[in-house]
Amino acid sequence: MVNDQVDRFFEVLADPTRRQVVRLLGEGPQRAGKLATATGVSSPAMSRHLRILLSAGLVTDERVAEDARVRVFRLRPEPVVAVQAWLDQVQAHWQENLGSFKKHVEDKGTL
Repeated sequence: MVNDQVDRFFEVLADPTRRQVVRLLGEGPQRAGKLATATGVSSPAMSRHLRILLSAGLVTDERVAEDARVRVFRLRPEPVVAVQAWLDQVQAHWQENLGSFKKHVEDKGTL
């Protein structure tokens, strides 16, 4: 399950516009129009990107009480936490391997 979430995260963020949207949402919630302007894409293109991010669970949206047509998008922390956990596992694996290699080299140097 976690690996599926990590795979989907990287798949969705392979697109540079979506990575930029995630960076922008990391600064705080924003409306689609503001995201479109900031990324330099059309409103329909931004809608497609946001739909993909929503379906992957990377962002959420909510309606503004004053105007039900307006949606505010927020970054969800859970997928980022899952990717960070995966990266921590990869780093731990490499740290262990490099530690073993260092010990091996040091042991060979004393012969």
